Amino acid sequence: MPQTPARRTAILARVRPISLAALLLCLLPLGACGGGSDEPDRASSEARAADSGAREPQRFFKPGGIWNRPLRRDEQVDRRSATYAGELNRQVRRGGPWIATTSFSAPIYTVPRRQPRVRVRLKNRYPPLERALRRVPIPPGARPAAGTDRHIVVWQPSTDTMWELWTARREGRGWRAGWGARMTRVSRRSGAFPNPTGATASGLPLVGGMIRAFELRRGRIDHALAIAAPVARRGRYVPPATRTDGQSSDSRSIPMGTRFRIDPSLDVRALRLPRAAEAIALAAQRYGMILRDKTGGSVNFYAEAPREGNRNPYPDLFKGYPNNILRRFPWDRLQVVAPRSTR
Repeated sequence: MPQTPARRTAILARVRPISLAALLLCLLPLGACGGGSDEPDRASSEARAADSGAREPQRFFKPGGIWNRPLRRDEQVDRRSATYAGELNRQVRRGGPWIATTSFSAPIYTVPRRQPRVRVRLKNRYPPLERALRRVPIPPGARPAAGTDRHIVVWQPSTDTMWELWTARREGRGWRAGWGARMTRVSRRSGAFPNPTGATASGLPLVGGMIRAFELRRGRIDHALAIAAPVARRGRYVPPATRTDGQSSDSRSIPMGTRFRIDPSLDVRALRLPRAAEAIALAAQRYGMILRDKTGGSVNFYAEAPREGNRNPYPDLFKGYPNNILRRFPWDRLQVVAPRSTR
């Protein structure tokens, strides 16, 4: 089996605060400070669902944002497309593909308006983020995903607010985390956090590009996908990423934020991929897949981690290990889309 993602380097080394401030943290990871939108707000119906205990499938962030904008067939191809696509293929051949589920992904806890709030203390001082995490509605039975990253997401539809944490641990009556973010007005955000906030290496939200079980059941994913790779460029990132922890100085290495897509001329259905793999491939063709993070050995997609006490749906959905369903994924038909603004 592919190796699991390695422990991330110290948080203050991997983020480079810039004096841009605003800590609205948006969660395509948790609250972002992207552009606004007058599109209908879905929060009210989702709030009623959360407060009544029901669960409604939803797509996070605004329809025309980073994660939810379909790519045009004639989308501009990046001038380094062949180089970056070749490098990603090299990493797939070396470490294999994988889908992170129970480990190194994140559970999403949907909470009602009256959910009691607790304080999250940070291991590293950063007053704007400390204020944002002072009152977080984490439910009593919540647990982060397994693995050293220990990610967790809290989503409150009634206030259209999301919180995400990295290296989260319960501590007394509250929680402690290495880093994180809060995003308000999630349904109107494009889907990126301002530097230096957010629980991922790129500043892109944990829920941004996350595959969810209900999407695999219906066989359709209506948003871009997040991926992680073992090697990323040092000191360089492109929109929609807002930072990087890449360590490679090789000119062929891929910058955080790079958006790949499957060649739109390819007939994906003719490949006769397993049902889950076909849904992933069609989403990668229509919306793309964005380099969001680093791993220790494999090229990863991310699927929502099962919450504590819930049955793990992925063995049935994958009919085996994730690397097996991705065996015939068309990695050799990738293109890189030229980066554009996150707004």
